[in-house]
Parts: sequence; C-alpha cells; structure tokens
Amino acid sequence: MPRVVVFDETGAPDVLHIVDEPVSEPAAGQVRVRIEAIGINRIEQMMRAGAYPRPIRLPRARIGCEGTGVVDAIGAGVEKVSVGDPVVITAVPDMDVNGTYAEFTVVPSSAVLPRPAGVDAPSAAALWVAYSTAYGALVEKAGARAGDQVLITAASSAVGLAAIQVVNQIGGIPLAVTRHAAKKDALLAAGAAAVFATDQDDVVAATRDHTGGAGADIILDAVMGPGLAELATAARFGGTLITVGWLDPRPASMPMNAPLTIYRYMSFEHTLDPAVVRRMAAFLGAGLRIGALRPTIDTVFSLDDIVEAHRHLELGNQIGKIVVTV
Repeated sequence: MPRVVVFDETGAPDVLHIVDEPVSEPAAGQVRVRIEAIGINRIEQMMRAGAYPRPIRLPRARIGCEGTGVVDAIGAGVEKVSVGDPVVITAVPDMDVNGTYAEFTVVPSSAVLPRPAGVDAPSAAALWVAYSTAYGALVEKAGARAGDQVLITAASSAVGLAAIQVVNQIGGIPLAVTRHAAKKDALLAAGAAAVFATDQDDVVAATRDHTGGAGADIILDAVMGPGLAELATAARFGGTLITVGWLDPRPASMPMNAPLTIYRYMSFEHTLDPAVVRRMAAFLGAGLRIGALRPTIDTVFSLDDIVEAHRHLELGNQIGKIVVTV
C-alpha cells in the first residue's frame, strides 16, 4: 500500500513516522495526485510541534501543505485537469486529513495548477508556498510598486529569497535582513540590493542610511516577537509593515510609530481565492519564463528521511527551501 507520513502526538521531529494507507478514490470535483516532491514549511513544523493555530485531528494526523506530482485519477465533474497532467498543489488547509507528505493525496481540483513547463519536480515543490506568500503579501496586500524600498527579514528563508526576487521583478529595491553576516554574500548573489546582519548591524540605522534617511516603504517581516516595534521604526513616514510568519514565538511588541499601515498576512487568504490564484500563477509563470524567479533549494531529502528533514529545518541554517522527494 502507499506510504503516508503521520504523527500520533505533537512533539519533536521523531514523532513523524511512515505508515501504509489504502489509496482513496477522488469524489466529485476532486483529483488524486501521485506525489513526486514536497516542500517543507515552517507551518508544518508548528503543526507537528503543537503550536498550530487551529485544532488538529490526532492520532494518525497527516501533514504537508505543498507538493507537486502527476494526476492519477479524477472524480466526476472535473474538466480542466486530466489523468497524467503534472500539477502543483496550491492549498491544503486541512492538511491533517490529506497532507502532502505521502505517495498519494486527494484534493479539490481547484487546488491544483499545471506545473510550469521546464520546471522539474524538486523546483516545483519549492515554488508555490514561498512565491505565492511573497507575491500575495507584497503585491496583492501591500501594493508594492516599482521603486519601493522593501526591507525583508529572514531573507535567507524560502519566503525571504522569493520576496527578493519578487521585488526585483516589479522594479523595487530589496533590502535583506539576516541574523548572520556569513550569509551576506549569498543574499547579495540572490539579488538583494543591500544586506543587514543583526549580529553586526543596527538594522534600523542601516535601513535609514541606505534610504537617505527616509526609511523603507514596506517592511516584510517573518519573525515578529518582541523586536517588532523596533523593526517598525525602519519604515518611512506613512509606510507599510506586513507580517508573514512568527519565527519568534514570544509575544510581538506593538509598533507605535504612526502613521504606519500594518497587515497580518496569511497565505490561505489568497490561495483559496480563484481570481487571486490566477494572478499569482500568471506572475509566477512570467517570472519563470524570463528568469526573474528561480526557486532556491537548500537540501533534498527522501521521504524515508522525513525526520531528518524536520531536524534540518529546526536548525534554521538553511538558505532556501528544504525539499523531500517521494
């Protein structure tokens, strides 16, 4: 029988284990996908560790919100997808039931898109969550435009690297923030206009200096925590702060500098909206064709090594996406 990664209790990476489960048949409006590769995301780490913001079904909970593969079967009424089509899975909000850490999963046909031509399975697995989050937060939510100075925290993460590329694609100026000066060269090579390392730089002062005293037009923050209020002072008068993650689990401090527009962005806000998904797909497709968008893969593991993949994620030293091939 096909293999599926599950967990019976929350905790450290070794709560994940592989079991055999029968293949489910797709119902009306659904497709079954034979998974070829999956991307590993922080939200899955939170779910496994017990910090997920909604209840999950235990025991034998599945996991995984991102993946790519080939359509293996279709349910009644499915018209735009055919058996044999290579696809990218765009949204699995109920991943404890049909998560992508598996050899097969069943999802609504609306939750898959054609895999971009010329993109292999590992790269496709590294594409959707990172780039749809960066695009959705910056373009759809914050209204980023050409010429905007955009300060990006956790810049060596998959979302951070995607944001650097998205900002460059729209003609903006990406300013990268990292914890370690050793990552500066890699981030400059990835397209950052400047890199500020918190182990040697005052990020607010460096941002103001780089922008001629004005501050960043947009701050894209994946960290939050008690340093959020200070980070917000790197924004220009009337700027925008948009948070896309919570790498620091401690309570976030409330920015008090005004006027400042603050958004809390959750990717499912847009990935469940067909109109926005079409725009995302068009933007990503154009970026891939012209070479502006290039998924960065840190390490590739096999499904048998899923525990090691999560341990690697928890170290926080990766540059780009952790991918698991199935």
